Amino acid sequence: MADSDNDVLVSADWVEDHLDEFQADDPDYRIVEVNSPESPEEGDFPSRYDDGHVPGAIGLQWDEDLSDQQQRDVLKKADFEEVVGNHGISADSTVVFYGNGWIPNWFALFAYWEFTYYGHDDARVLDGGKDYWVNNDYPLTEAVPEFDAVEYEARGPFESIRAYKDDVDKAREAGVPMVDVRSPEEFTGEILAPEGLQETAQRGGHIPGASNVPVKTNLRDDGRFKEPDELERMYAEEGIDGDESVVTYCRVGERSAIAWFALHELLGYEDVHNYDGSWTEWGNLIRAPIERGEGGD
Repeated sequence: MADSDNDVLVSADWVEDHLDEFQADDPDYRIVEVNSPESPEEGDFPSRYDDGHVPGAIGLQWDEDLSDQQQRDVLKKADFEEVVGNHGISADSTVVFYGNGWIPNWFALFAYWEFTYYGHDDARVLDGGKDYWVNNDYPLTEAVPEFDAVEYEARGPFESIRAYKDDVDKAREAGVPMVDVRSPEEFTGEILAPEGLQETAQRGGHIPGASNVPVKTNLRDDGRFKEPDELERMYAEEGIDGDESVVTYCRVGERSAIAWFALHELLGYEDVHNYDGSWTEWGNLIRAPIERGEGGD
């Protein structure tokens, strides 16, 4: 599934075969490591960009480089174009994302989703992320590439892959499936955030009607995505078969981007929306309905 030059999910072998292109001045190929300061570190290998990364990789921070921190939103279009172009990525670049964390590619999949939102044609993801790359002895470097800035003109935004609070209200009224990818403890309201992470909401629980499909159930033990037929069966058990709209959400929209990727990109379900406001927005809204406990099935 991951070895083709045309797939959105590419293997570590595929990336290794293209290392020369990723390190070249020509912007045809770019690879990007995406991290966040709140991502818990695990393992005995280099987990941060500065400690070692895929040769040629550009280092981006989810909160500093890909987010509007004043509005807690994705970058505005002009800011997105500036950041991406300044790192030597053109609209024609094949861009591969990967990242670290206790969920492989945690923030890398959000970056993929944001690039897709702004209409980047050829975005891909390293299957298994940095954990898989390092654990299987693929090459690392501490050298930081220097690429010339280029002009970048985004085609988007394409709102069809995004959900806002009003869309969630309509989804609830219409009985549209909603996938809460947080842990069972977050879903039931026992905790507000994973251990070690900031509590961004005042109330615990989940959006009424949502099903709990923890994000790691999309992945194999080694961090790579499960095969499409296995993913299809898993989501079918929650009543999701691609014939209806689906909304994914989590705490701040990054874990839910992984489920969005599995449904929209790997299974080809067309009408899938990532609610990136997620529980940070919903759990702080006055009078927004919530459920606690198992519920939502």
